[in-house]
Amino acid sequence: MKKLVALGLAAVLPAMLAAQTGKVMDNLSMTSKILKMDRKYAIYLPPDYETSQRSYPVLYLLHGGGDDQTGWVQFGEVLHIADEAINQGKATPMIVVMPDANTGQRGYFNDIKGEWLYEDFFFQEFVPFIEKQYRIKGEKRYRAVAGLSMGGGGTFMYALHHPEMFSSACPLSASTGALSLEQARKNYVERGITNVTDAEIEAYYKRHSVLPLLDSIPDDQKKAVRWYIDCGDDDFLYEGNSLVHIAMRKKEIPHEFRIRDGGHTWTYWRESFPEVLAFISEAFHQY
Repeated sequence: MKKLVALGLAAVLPAMLAAQTGKVMDNLSMTSKILKMDRKYAIYLPPDYETSQRSYPVLYLLHGGGDDQTGWVQFGEVLHIADEAINQGKATPMIVVMPDANTGQRGYFNDIKGEWLYEDFFFQEFVPFIEKQYRIKGEKRYRAVAGLSMGGGGTFMYALHHPEMFSSACPLSASTGALSLEQARKNYVERGITNVTDAEIEAYYKRHSVLPLLDSIPDDQKKAVRWYIDCGDDDFLYEGNSLVHIAMRKKEIPHEFRIRDGGHTWTYWRESFPEVLAFISEAFHQY
């Protein structure tokens, strides 16, 4: 009898283990009319996605400059980390969507001349496509955004521009935009860009830098988004992230701010990601 039980367990165990593993696809695409091209994306589906009929919360996870939709898959180990967090009960089962922002032009924003409209694409085409294609709970409470470096900047902008869309936002080692209007003007000069006016630079700075956007948040919107901001003590982007923390404190905007030992590296972000999953799960679980 014991032998039969052992054989039975040996047969069942691989299936049980397989059921605990999520699935990643990193070469998917959809057609964008706004950008006039196909856009790639990667997606993580949680362990029970294919065996259930339920709908799931969603995390939009943004890569950094120089990477594409495969960055979080290849270097961020999203499959392993998300599976582990979900299986250990530290995170709720969720879908993780990773768009490509490295094709055509690099970045998550519309450009200063309005000729490249990536942010319009993201909100008007990409999110509706994803949330129709997959079993996603399409409500603010069940939607979060996170990202690293350039994607951290995208996280800040998307949550500040559209607080009605996201319950939580987690910028990691984020690019926070120019720290002053003078710096914004200087950046264009240094890059040799001369076909922009002072008025265009000022308008773009106010729309795409974190500090002026924080200044414009009305009192009744201070708690619209749950913020988790994380930046290493050796990261070259420390100044912007520290100033954002200070500005949020002065503005009395609730947020978590983490400084750990480390720099602008995948080692740092892999250690951050489980904490991000736990943080956004609090909102998904009705904290």
